[in-house]
Amino acid sequence: MKIQAIVLDMDGVLWRGPEPLGDLPALFDRLNALGLKIALATNNATRTPADYVKKLASFGVQIQPSQVMTSALATALLLQERLPAGSQVYAVGQHGLIQALNEAGFQVVPVDVPPEKVDAVVAGMDRTLTYEKLLHAVLLIRRGAPFYGSNPDRTYPTPQGQAPGAGAILAAIEAATGVQPQIAGKPEAHIFRLALQKLNVHPEEALMVGDRLETDILGGQRAGMRTALVLSGVTAPDQAAAWSPPPDWIVPDLTSLVDTLESA
Repeated sequence: MKIQAIVLDMDGVLWRGPEPLGDLPALFDRLNALGLKIALATNNATRTPADYVKKLASFGVQIQPSQVMTSALATALLLQERLPAGSQVYAVGQHGLIQALNEAGFQVVPVDVPPEKVDAVVAGMDRTLTYEKLLHAVLLIRRGAPFYGSNPDRTYPTPQGQAPGAGAILAAIEAATGVQPQIAGKPEAHIFRLALQKLNVHPEEALMVGDRLETDILGGQRAGMRTALVLSGVTAPDQAAAWSPPPDWIVPDLTSLVDTLESA
């Protein structure tokens, strides 16, 4: 079946750090010329869709906030399916997650709210993490509050090397509670379902493009999408070769993938 839509991860696919990976305006023009619907899906819960619109604009690419799905937004929408409107949520995270929860109608509460009034604990990447935040999350979960996580990425790339990611924070909370978080982001089905809804296509009509095997590729495969791994991010060629089942395409970067799609 012909590919009708493409879902792009961002960090490691469109850029690495402050630098774009290729001529992004030309690449988006070429994707549009192929008639592909485009959505962007990221496990980064620290930023909002508007933040990504602004970043892509700095690279010369114009997109709409509605084209962006973050794990923060996926988490908020998952909670909407599970909790009543106005529920009180304790969150370990940054502004992307907090804003998504607020806009979804939840009350993000401070540590002094009585534990019995907290309906869920949500955790994601938090560069302002403190022991007090971890302690409060752990105590609430041990009292019975359900535990949700934005995404399981244990690391993320920085110029200094691989830094602790959201998954490292989730692992600390899980170690202290014995409770596994319910994940909203990749590789779980929820975020892929949301992206496909935005695109209005069936899974087999969409291509997931990412640089992480354990989130982008695994999640796309689970969702029934075709997958393309780019080696411009965190995955080494030997890791890609060992992955089973293999992605439909393994390419050096997005430019190479677009070349392949055009030739097909």
